[in-house]
Amino acid sequence: MNYDEQILKVLLEAGSEGISLQKISRHVYNACNSFFYPISYSDVYAYVSQYLNRHSKDQNSAVEKGPERGIYRLNVNSLENQQLMLQFEEISEESTEKQAYEDNSLQLFPEEEL
Repeated sequence: MNYDEQILKVLLEAGSEGISLQKISRHVYNACNSFFYPISYSDVYAYVSQYLNRHSKDQNSAVEKGPERGIYRLNVNSLENQQLMLQFEEISEESTEKQAYEDNSLQLFPEEEL
């Protein structure tokens, strides 16, 4: 999965309070690290830090700095974020539809009639 997508997903889940850079980096690291494709935490932290700095400078960008130092959150006034939230809602609706299914498998021991 892409680092950018993971960053935005974590910020979306964090809500309006925001989340610290360290916690965002840890979430992205855990989501993208695997046994066959190991990544360095320091590389992930550097990427997340640069991404948030670049995308929080403009008032119309997707990310904004929070009330405290090192806290970031999604900019709800951004048109880009409004589209992003719609895309995440569509994905979550599709995943819930896939999870709801009926078990039509045959029984191993059929019930005997008395």
